Amino acid sequence: MIKFNDVYKTYPNGVVALSGINVHIEEGEFVYVVGPSGAGKSTFIKMFYREESPTKGEVIIDGVKISELKDNKVPFLRRDIGVVFQDFKLLPRLTVAENVAFALEVIEEAPDVIDERVLEVLDLVGLKNKASSLPQELSGGEQQRVSIARAIASRPKIVITDEPTGNLDPDTSWEIMRTLEEINATGTTIIMATHSQEIVNTIKKRVIAIEDGLIARDEKQGDYGYEI
Repeated sequence: MIKFNDVYKTYPNGVVALSGINVHIEEGEFVYVVGPSGAGKSTFIKMFYREESPTKGEVIIDGVKISELKDNKVPFLRRDIGVVFQDFKLLPRLTVAENVAFALEVIEEAPDVIDERVLEVLDLVGLKNKASSLPQELSGGEQQRVSIARAIASRPKIVITDEPTGNLDPDTSWEIMRTLEEINATGTTIIMATHSQEIVNTIKKRVIAIEDGLIARDEKQGDYGYEI
């Protein structure tokens, strides 16, 4: 499903973010990405949806060398990749349903399909009764669940989550994790960058640890491995 072959990334200011990354992720896996701040995690995560491109090496997703994609082809790639951000990135003037629908409108999905899919994913994340609410009327956890619903609306093969529980209280964080596990159980590949030692050590999944731009550990059911 996902391959990083000898991937390097050096920014224009000379900062080396990644140094020879080799990773293979199978379809349907749930993978934590951990490591100290500044280790290269964010750059690694952004490679999945072509927010960043390698200086050297190749990134292959579902047989496509996305590191070589022309810019006008990137939106088509992103139809199969959902992204969940720490700060939600919801559109404040749109309702919950409209925020989710927007993700389908930009890929020109049919209106009847949009209506059906919006209700389906809001039901999955437990927010069907909040469809007409505005983001500011929701709790932080509810806003994150809307973000997840938007990310999975197009039925992507991969969901990338960058610190999805970072701004949430512990109880809400576990709710978000249960939602992500349910999505993973449908066969969707989940890649989750996180600083949560408790989550990684409790919900055992594959752990890829990045340090100084290198893969320091890659364990099938690993621990967080860092002191908080």
